[in-house]
Amino acid sequence: MKVPISWLKDYVDILLSVTELAERLTLAGLEVSGIEYLGIEGASLPWDRDRIVVAHILAVRPHPNADRLVLADVDYGAGQVETVVTGAPNLFPYLGKDIRHLNLKSPFALEGALLFDGHKDDGSKMVLRGRAVRGIMNRHMLCSEKELGISDDHTGILILDADAPTGMPLADVLGTAILDIELTPSMARCASIIGVAREVAALTGQRVRYPDYTNLPLEGPSLSERVVIKTENAPLNPRFCAALIEGIQIGPSPYWMQLRLRLAGMRPINNVVDVSNYVMLEVGQPNHAFDYDALRARADRYAGSGQPIQIITRLAREGERIQTLDGVERVLQPFTMLVTDPAGPLSIGGIMGGAESEVHAGTRNILLEAAAWDFINIRRSVQAYGLNSEAAYRFSRGVHPAQAWFGALRAAQLIQRLAGGVIARDIIDYYPAPPPAITVDLPLAEVRRILGVDLPPQEVRRILEALEFQVDEPEKDVLYVTAPDHRMDIGADVVGRADLIEEIARVYGYDRFPNTQIEDVMPPQRDNLALLHEELIRDLLVEAGLQEVMTYRLTSPQREALLCPPGATLDKRPYVTIANPINPERTVMRHSLLAGILDVLAQNLRQRERVVVFELGPVFLPSSEGSELPDEVPALCIVLAGQREPVVWQGSDTRLMDFFDLKGIIEALLEGLHVSRPTFQPADNPTYYPGRTANVLVDNETVGVFGQLHPLVQEAFDLPRQVPVLAAEIDLRCLETHIPSHFTVRPLPRFPVVRQDIALVVDENIPAQQVEAAIMQAGGRLLAGVRLFDVYRGAQIGSGKKSLAYTLTFSAEDRTLTDQEVARVQARIVRSLESSLGAQLRG
Repeated sequence: MKVPISWLKDYVDILLSVTELAERLTLAGLEVSGIEYLGIEGASLPWDRDRIVVAHILAVRPHPNADRLVLADVDYGAGQVETVVTGAPNLFPYLGKDIRHLNLKSPFALEGALLFDGHKDDGSKMVLRGRAVRGIMNRHMLCSEKELGISDDHTGILILDADAPTGMPLADVLGTAILDIELTPSMARCASIIGVAREVAALTGQRVRYPDYTNLPLEGPSLSERVVIKTENAPLNPRFCAALIEGIQIGPSPYWMQLRLRLAGMRPINNVVDVSNYVMLEVGQPNHAFDYDALRARADRYAGSGQPIQIITRLAREGERIQTLDGVERVLQPFTMLVTDPAGPLSIGGIMGGAESEVHAGTRNILLEAAAWDFINIRRSVQAYGLNSEAAYRFSRGVHPAQAWFGALRAAQLIQRLAGGVIARDIIDYYPAPPPAITVDLPLAEVRRILGVDLPPQEVRRILEALEFQVDEPEKDVLYVTAPDHRMDIGADVVGRADLIEEIARVYGYDRFPNTQIEDVMPPQRDNLALLHEELIRDLLVEAGLQEVMTYRLTSPQREALLCPPGATLDKRPYVTIANPINPERTVMRHSLLAGILDVLAQNLRQRERVVVFELGPVFLPSSEGSELPDEVPALCIVLAGQREPVVWQGSDTRLMDFFDLKGIIEALLEGLHVSRPTFQPADNPTYYPGRTANVLVDNETVGVFGQLHPLVQEAFDLPRQVPVLAAEIDLRCLETHIPSHFTVRPLPRFPVVRQDIALVVDENIPAQQVEAAIMQAGGRLLAGVRLFDVYRGAQIGSGKKSLAYTLTFSAEDRTLTDQEVARVQARIVRSLESSLGAQLRG
């Protein structure tokens, strides 16, 4: 938000320099991200106080030697009249006329003044020098906005307001600094000049001067007899104020208002629209002007002549449309609040008016509206239509209904002042749902405890009252604090003690707090095991060469249904649906990480030959305890596709990854987590290739599934059919119960290990993992490791048999093992396998 200091000074005295003020505001939570300067020190062109002044144009005479030039007689406060030559088109209407009574004022630059060159567009500057123009000596200049650096407008001289003091330095009239304030949502109450003035007053010990709009001249006929207001949904539109101004004259607004609007980032249009925008920026209450005659004509068509105009606020109906002021016809959503009459919509409430009742050059009577709207409903409508108006910006962050009345009075006052007309009696104030006042009890001991600073009670009270809180002290050392209207923001701004203490702290000054040791007892420190496990899993997978990805948590049932081939059983568990989805592809919370990560895989495989990625994140399942909130189950998904190794110049293994590459990664992960011996069992899962799928079990509990993706699933996700896609889905909630809280670390062996190979013939249906487990059990403490290195099937060992060859590693911590010790252990292993599995030592 841009805040001109000259405008801010209308409401509060500023005794600090601009930079000091910016620092104080930033420390108090209103971050000043930049300062612009116009005409004063710090600007790219400061206006010379002695050479650039306000002048009164007394007469405009023809140039004797040029039809496109005129002579202007100018009084600039020096006690003599100066004649200048100018070709400004906006002076020609005054040629030869008596204009002294018009008080025509303009910036006047004396010889030697530094100005921007009005005939160049590169920002060049020039020093004004006297010269003859068509035989007339011209030493000085009447200036345009471009020459002063206000804008690029060079079509005519700048006409100031008639009350600008003749001879006053222009820097004192128009010069100012503009603060660019970055407002956070919690400071939305400061989205106005008066809102910032309140903060400045509280920080500097000054008082706010509010505009006086209490004694409006209400002279016209009664408005309540001609307009009826009602709402069909009071919580979404708790207040609606309306005023009628008749007999106005549409025209340009005065220069002071136009300049303020432009410095604040808005474009001047005409006096009525400019007042509407000015009041919104000044008070923080958006308002809207309807062409009253257009409303009257609509009412005559649907109700008959002489019947009151009915203004109704309600939700949009199916199929309703409106053409908004930006010229776009919009199909209205059923959650949108409208300002309507029985003939149909007039405007989108709190966001943008409709074109049919727009104020135009011929408008003579206007119905002014200032209302309050539910901020959540406004946010939803803004997102639906992409209408980010200045009014919507404020309403979507919360404007208290109390501000509607002040906004209506102030706008009516300024419109009458600038456009003339008569304000009708009985300004309508329809207030069906006033919010309750918010009062918070604040023990002073709590202020000391939270802040760690012993602020005197009178200082606490002074700060709160400076922020316009009402403070009572019915009990000793306890304050009862009632929030002012502009602070309640539909109850979201001040709701408890912490909010008040934060206000005290920021106004007192965070920079004034001493560095002290905390005095409160520290709560017991406990590890967040779930987070630690997730970080460890990330580290292990990255060490294994995988990259982490993050996908949308929002998806659609149709997208996740692609994980099952046609005819397979789908996941029947209900989804968590989104009440206000951002698009049709993001309507529910995901049940699986796999669909999202396969989309990532499809995009990356178009660019590279090898993709190895994983994702850690929650999936959202129906609550197991009947809660309305879903269970957020932490999950891990791993996906591999492409070549086994990255391509390098020394040569690489260009074979494609298969089931066992993924199995190795899972084994390395579980080993890094120190999970006790996992097992793998063949499994059936519709997402995966039959016969190439396995469950991961730990202590006989299934913690995940992995395998090669089903070809039809690959096709559904637009993945290349010739490249096997390997995927694993791990339930981290189940896996975490098997991760030990501690484990034993053994030193590296001091004595050499002994390795021997052994080949065993077993039945075909006996898994190699079962054989390995039997070997480890029989080997005892001297057997340090078992590794399968060969599987053989053939006529030499008979039908229904297979040969499994293992490398056995033997080790002792206190000695070098002898051949006899190793032979005894190996013989024990063979005997155990013969008796338990029917295995035979292969010769």
